[in-house]
Amino acid sequence: MKTHISRVLEFIKDVHTDERGLNTAELLGNAALAIVALVAIWAGLQALGIDLIEAIGDLLTGEVEGAGG
Repeated sequence: MKTHISRVLEFIKDVHTDERGLNTAELLGNAALAIVALVAIWAGLQALGIDLIEAIGDLLTGEVEGAGG
């Protein structure tokens, strides 16, 4: 009986210290936090009156105000 309990305790110890599989959960969590951060930044810029998509489009097409000669 004692050896059986020892084996169970050893198994629990091994499982408890085994960190395989946590990488996927950590990566998904980090990706979710990054998306939340991007949405928060975008919403904050819109609240300030900066239309980020339009500004990037203007930069790409060369339609920047005050530029030109």
